[in-house]
Amino acid sequence: MIEITNLTKRYEDGQLAVDDLTLKVEPGEIFCMFGANGAGKTTTINLLLGFLPPTSGTALIEGIDVAKEPLRSKDYVSFVSENVTLYGNFTAYQNLDYFSKLAGKRHLTKADFARVLESVGLQEEAHNARTRTYSKGMRQKLGLAIALLKDAPNVLLDEPTSGLDPKSGQEFLDLLLAMRDRGKSILMSTHDIFRAKFIADRVGFMKRGRLVMLKSRAELEGEDLTELYIQYMEERSEAGRPSADVGPVERQDGSGENRQG
Repeated sequence: MIEITNLTKRYEDGQLAVDDLTLKVEPGEIFCMFGANGAGKTTTINLLLGFLPPTSGTALIEGIDVAKEPLRSKDYVSFVSENVTLYGNFTAYQNLDYFSKLAGKRHLTKADFARVLESVGLQEEAHNARTRTYSKGMRQKLGLAIALLKDAPNVLLDEPTSGLDPKSGQEFLDLLLAMRDRGKSILMSTHDIFRAKFIADRVGFMKRGRLVMLKSRAELEGEDLTELYIQYMEERSEAGRPSADVGPVERQDGSGENRQG
């Protein structure tokens, strides 16, 4: 489980990147987080990964406080970024071997690697090619294969479908659905409303570091997610804050809290 409580991050220059964020992603759930560039999505993921210290609040992975036990918490989470970092002179097999050993998986065989590469749809002729020759879609598939091999209960994704062609994007989302069905907690930051609306169990809109909208799939039934996003992102007041029709955000304990701005 991924759990965030009153999480705040203010940078040294005074910029407030995440503002009192409270959110929980349950096992077997895909949560998609939308927001413009600078809304705080990537900062939230970096806080969950222990890459940044919080100013206040807590980020928990499987009940482990990330700020207090960053190394231990990383055992329970996998991460796929918009630009997957690979060793370009390594083949797919060599990258999988290296990263799986870093994750403590020291007894995997080449047959295990071949199976996971097949499951993510990476063509067989690319398995022994150096990854510096890969397209973005191929790199994303290999990044997800690395995450699958780690088999952590929680998965964080930062714009994972950015730049993917329609076929690769759909294959990627199908894999996320399979991971969800195996009980993974999945938090995905994305701009890709078209694809994400088909897989999200819940969606949230972030603006200026705050969660200004949170809805379940059932609550979104009949809604146009693109129009809803534009509505929540619009600034119409003279003060430059969202208009009063933003409404309450439901906290995890079920209480309503007006989260304008």
